[in-house]
Amino acid sequence: MTRYARGLIVGKFCPLHRGHQYLIERARSLCEQLVILSYTRPEFPGCEPARRERWLADLYPDAIRCVLDDVRLAVACRQRGLPAVSLPDNDAADAVQRRFVAWVLRHLMDTVVDAVFTSEDYGDGFASALSAEQRAHGGPAVAHVMVDPQRVAVPVSGTVIRDDVHAARHYLSPAVYRDFVRRVAIIGGESTGKSTLAAQLAAAKGTVHAAEYGRELWEAKHGALVHDDMLHIARTQIVREETLVAQANRYLICDTTPLTTALYAEVMFDAVADELDALSRRAYDLVFLCSPDVPFVQDGTRRDEAFRQWQHEWYVRELKARNVAYRLLTGSWEARLSVARALL
Repeated sequence: MTRYARGLIVGKFCPLHRGHQYLIERARSLCEQLVILSYTRPEFPGCEPARRERWLADLYPDAIRCVLDDVRLAVACRQRGLPAVSLPDNDAADAVQRRFVAWVLRHLMDTVVDAVFTSEDYGDGFASALSAEQRAHGGPAVAHVMVDPQRVAVPVSGTVIRDDVHAARHYLSPAVYRDFVRRVAIIGGESTGKSTLAAQLAAAKGTVHAAEYGRELWEAKHGALVHDDMLHIARTQIVREETLVAQANRYLICDTTPLTTALYAEVMFDAVADELDALSRRAYDLVFLCSPDVPFVQDGTRRDEAFRQWQHEWYVRELKARNVAYRLLTGSWEARLSVARALL
């Protein structure tokens, strides 16, 4: 097979799916270097430039990557002293798209390519236009390498995935699908049913839940926690979430958050480390606060009803101060689960 010094792939990657990956990996096998350019106008919800950039960086760190939107393009032009340029609309003529790609390669990326990889009929014309632009400035000609034009290897499209990203999740790398999983936090005072609700809600939605690590460590150390344990708990809880999100289906149910750890650090040690405070501001897509309006059950580890009420008031105060929206779950255990399921 012919090998190339530097290949090019251009795509929206909204989202980046296994069909794109098949194309990219084929190009990588035939090139010394691979250039990946991504832009779209308009943008697609859930596929913002920062996400596309992260997907490409996570999966193809060895590629030369450029992800553009109008803001990034304007900044790049200013930094390089170039006249303002706009992204072409997705329905712009082929000639407009080709001139833009050639301009980006020359003026923003300072590079040339000798092959362009596509699965599209327009690939020959694309390569011809890039050849003309590059050769006009002393660069190489560009070959077109067609890869699986019938989509036999991975029979999917971005449109199909955007219609129902969860139904099509098997066409997405876990590094991509994780960004479409909604993280649901369950917090509340002692004996308000958080752990039971987390497990039941996850089972009801066919997904997984991140169990509370702080309780596990407390039991392992027979309650003899020290101040440094609090930061360790918060870090571990986050690692647990980030690990489990790859197994999640639509939702990741989180039994407690670092905000709870900050509460206990304040109560137990009268001090919240700066890093713990930062972690306690971790964002979730939906926050459920369990009300203390159910019978208090003493299991030998909890304090008392008065402390539970204080915890609830602390959560309400902190969530308001941080401008975090939440849904209050009240009533019986069955009512809480029913409301939570309905809200999801």
